[in-house]
Amino acid sequence: MKVLLLAGEQSGRLYADEVARALPGAEVRGYGDYGFDMADLAVMGIWPVLRRIGYFMRVERTMRRAIDEWRPDVVCTIDYPGMNLRLAAYAKSRGIRAVHVVCPQVWAWKKGRIPKIEASLDRLLCFFPFEPALFRPGFAEFVGHPLAERFAAMERPERVPRLVAILPGSRLGEIERNLPALLEAAARLEGVAVAIPAASRRARAAIERLLAASPLAATAKVTDGGARELLLRADVAAVASGTATLEAALARCPTVLVYRVGALFAWIARRVITGVRHIGLVNIVWEKAHPDAVDFPMPELMQEDFTPEAVAAALGRWLTDPGERSKAVARLDAACALLKSDRSFSRCIAAELRA
Repeated sequence: MKVLLLAGEQSGRLYADEVARALPGAEVRGYGDYGFDMADLAVMGIWPVLRRIGYFMRVERTMRRAIDEWRPDVVCTIDYPGMNLRLAAYAKSRGIRAVHVVCPQVWAWKKGRIPKIEASLDRLLCFFPFEPALFRPGFAEFVGHPLAERFAAMERPERVPRLVAILPGSRLGEIERNLPALLEAAARLEGVAVAIPAASRRARAAIERLLAASPLAATAKVTDGGARELLLRADVAAVASGTATLEAALARCPTVLVYRVGALFAWIARRVITGVRHIGLVNIVWEKAHPDAVDFPMPELMQEDFTPEAVAAALGRWLTDPGERSKAVARLDAACALLKSDRSFSRCIAAELRA
């Protein structure tokens, strides 16, 4: 069996490696086998992509030629929807089975893309339980979220009382916008220890520069990575929107979600993103399962609501009231249970590829 397994970003590559291990005896190829490095592929934003448009056109031409010449039995694309969905559609047009893993976020916006996605693929494998219902019957399947599987297998260390985890985001702009208010919030809490994981050397430099101007400069600890381990040990957390909020939920760490973007971007987003009322993944899962819900697993403080006072109030409530903390953990557990499947996600995907 020949499988062309295409993942263009780090998270997708990790998933691809697990799928490949679940396909013993299969001949598996990916972007790397044709000379393309993930660091060059994982470019985000309109202008960075436009500046390298010639490179991406060459990638697509090369991979189309690979599909024609190697003739895999199935093309499995993982996330990275811009390039990958085009290549999947090309494979399908050539009579090769096309399977895509990770549903594009059509539930948040661009529901008009659904017919095009259905026409481009033979099957869509989803990480969120509400996604298959968006498509025609039998087209999409929920395979469980890999992070839910990963956290279930992790050893759970003892919680460190009054340890506050601060995750301001991995990009420099996010750190600049989010960290000062988070540090001010933590400074309002009495008797706490603060830890901040840095996703990269550049992120660490930005964190340390902003921390130097904070009352926490002498006590807060900055680490190189280790966000998941920190969330498993922390008593509470404040986390910038993104996958880290889902990790915090799976770590059973009561968390307040924060985020701040430029005024223009916020204005546009509020008019474009109409399919959900929340931005936190665990809250969206809960919202889709319980449309009339009032209480949600993770408080969200966005834009003008994101203030040091509001963050400190949410964290302080969980730190001082065991009953409130227990209720917060129970809500996280209930939401995260919706992300689990009876089978390993990689085996589900492997079975689909062999079908």
